[in-house]
Amino acid sequence: MIKFKQFQEKCPNHLRLSYACRYDYSGYGQSSGKPTEQNTYADIETAYKCLIENYGAKEEEIILYGQSVGSGPTVDLAARLPHLRAIMLHSPILSGLRVMYPVKRTYWFDIYKNIDKISLVNCPVLVIHGTSDEVVDFSHGKKLWELCNEKYEPLWLKGGKHCDLELFPEYLTHAKKFISTVEKSPSQRSTWRKVQNSLNLPDRALIALNHQGRALIKRKI
Repeated sequence: MIKFKQFQEKCPNHLRLSYACRYDYSGYGQSSGKPTEQNTYADIETAYKCLIENYGAKEEEIILYGQSVGSGPTVDLAARLPHLRAIMLHSPILSGLRVMYPVKRTYWFDIYKNIDKISLVNCPVLVIHGTSDEVVDFSHGKKLWELCNEKYEPLWLKGGKHCDLELFPEYLTHAKKFISTVEKSPSQRSTWRKVQNSLNLPDRALIALNHQGRALIKRKI
């Protein structure tokens, strides 16, 4: 189930007009089906295609956001999109099995293997994690950041737990800074910028937020 809603919130000036796209994973909320790993990959793919086909978004305009288990579908999709603008990972996991056991290798039956896919992501990556996370250990976010190809200054929130990071003032400040930076970054978006400038088009930014079954898209037009 995918829904769009226009909304306003505290964002950088270039993100004045926003839209929210919320979707339920298979088997949750108003979505039918079963909540399996492969189905969640199909779910985020469907949300992405909806942006491209129904709303005229371009890959290089999109920033993906994944929180906790939602980082799995986010990293999986990002690894297959070479021109994505950026991704934000909030309390991400290395893999499903590693959340429960400190294994040193990847097993075939593991799920959401972010540790093996993050190196395939070729866009700027912001990682945010609380140092006192009681669900997904802080080491998950730290290790993922170390494995990123295009690292952005991470945000390690001292004392932050799994579900309270948005309450820290640094959270929004750092996220705004990241969005502003990738908006101006020439890497992998240079071609789009040249076309944009030559045609005198306005800036547009889209953010797909995947938070354990949700996606938000913010768009300036």
